[in-house]
Amino acid sequence: QVQLMESGGGSVQAGGSLRLSCARSGYTRLKYCMAWFRQTPGKGREAVAAISTGDSSTVYADSVKGRFTISYDNSKNTLYLQMNNEKTEDTAMYYCAADSCTGGVGAWYIGEGADALFGYWGQGTQVTVSS
Repeated sequence: QVQLMESGGGSVQAGGSLRLSCARSGYTRLKYCMAWFRQTPGKGREAVAAISTGDSSTVYADSVKGRFTISYDNSKNTLYLQMNNEKTEDTAMYYCAADSCTGGVGAWYIGEGADALFGYWGQGTQVTVSS
């Protein structure tokens, strides 16, 4: 069993930065693929970025490419999302997700339906970007 706990959300003005964290606990011996999703009211979850803790491969949604950076600290079992040059359209509830995987991540980890690849989810942290 794996538990995920997000932190670091809050309010920021457009152009600002925030860093989200997701602490992973429980059974940690397996290699995992992890991701950040976001969701706004009335819409489904959108994959933002994904990373393989095994080979450190990463993939990003076009909407955040060049602005957001996903990373994982193996020593702390913690996933991060560094968000720079925030835009108002980044406002959403952000969720951390994880599941075991044997390889790297690719476009299928951020495409439509990518949420079905993950069995473990955090409770979410709100990010609000104001103009």
